[in-house]
Amino acid sequence: MASQPIIDLGKINLDNVAVTKERILELNAQRDEFEQLDKLVYMDTEEIIAIGLKKQADDEFWTRGHIPGRPIMPGVMMIEMAAQLGSVMFHEIFKTDGKKFFGFGGVNNVKFRGAVLPGQTLVMVAKGIKMRSKIAVFAAQGYVDGKLIFEGEITGVIV
Repeated sequence: MASQPIIDLGKINLDNVAVTKERILELNAQRDEFEQLDKLVYMDTEEIIAIGLKKQADDEFWTRGHIPGRPIMPGVMMIEMAAQLGSVMFHEIFKTDGKKFFGFGGVNNVKFRGAVLPGQTLVMVAKGIKMRSKIAVFAAQGYVDGKLIFEGEITGVIV
């Protein structure tokens, strides 16, 4: 059974820009194929909820080999996107300006409930459930066309 939605996406304007791509790049170290966020469309630092998205291009690096003839986004890339979203939120809440490296610390209770295909937009929602200056844990949910396709718990740590 799927978890309850963290937030009602029907009330969120996905065309909004709460955090730009340029700001994401200031805060997160990932580059090139590993940039998994186009923008954040929503961020509430009091409720500790953020929503980011990435439109999957037809020529994403994984389309050629993950699965030939039927390309689907690897689950590990969904986890990476959730981690990057949590990282942006961590940096903004703790005002680090990206000067500390907030790295991947772990993942729990991950479930994949659907596929992300080239050309689709993956909308990732994260909610902070434990926020400390050196470690944070986020509940994350990923959606395509309003359908829950990913959920899990992501831990990040200052490295």
